[in-house]
Amino acid sequence: MTNPLTAKLASFADFTPEDAKALDQLCRDTKTVRNGRDLIRIGDRPEQVFLLLDGWACRYKDLPDGKRQILAYLIPGDLCDPHIFIFEEMDHSIRALGDARVAAIPKQVVLDLTERYPALARGFWWSALVDEAISREWLVNVAQRDSYTRMAHLFCEMWMRMRHVGLAHDGTFALPLTQEQLADTLGITPIHVNRMLQRMRAEGLISVGRRRLTIHDVDALQEAAAFDPRYLHLEQRTEPRVAA
Repeated sequence: MTNPLTAKLASFADFTPEDAKALDQLCRDTKTVRNGRDLIRIGDRPEQVFLLLDGWACRYKDLPDGKRQILAYLIPGDLCDPHIFIFEEMDHSIRALGDARVAAIPKQVVLDLTERYPALARGFWWSALVDEAISREWLVNVAQRDSYTRMAHLFCEMWMRMRHVGLAHDGTFALPLTQEQLADTLGITPIHVNRMLQRMRAEGLISVGRRRLTIHDVDALQEAAAFDPRYLHLEQRTEPRVAA
């Protein structure tokens, strides 16, 4: 079984066979979380880290007035907060979007891995820092970009992230989201989401069907989004050399 986390972290460092084997061990015990079920809820005490292997999930918070804000999307290869068990309780919830297969990694296993395998410790650190960078970009997206640009930017990001772990082909990738969920992500109404989707279709940029998105002109969509992928930090990195 191939661990998508290995594909994700490969841009950070070249792992030894022992490192890769240790990552593969994380996939041994998995479970399926059904669509709409929470992996963990706000207020829960986190005792484990979830590794998403198949499907999508999201971080979200519900407001007292019934509104919901989706804070992040999690795709195969993503760790759901690798150091979350440091906190006493969750400050947000994580929910499956469609059926998702996850590995629940006890906190002691994470601690043992980071102590025994320095390259993995750096990889987990890198992953957490990229998550923070994505959160910053989402904040800019909702606060400063118009609704059309927000949606184009989100599609560019998800296409690039899915491609990075081998799950986007010729501009097509799974997008298991409803228009309501897109609205809760972008801070607009579902009606406005529909209008923006129709506009992008009419411009020949995208098509959507059967829970999949196809980007027909990646360059044009990136131009529409003013998309700068540097915040994803996907460029290949090399290990620092120690002087003799």
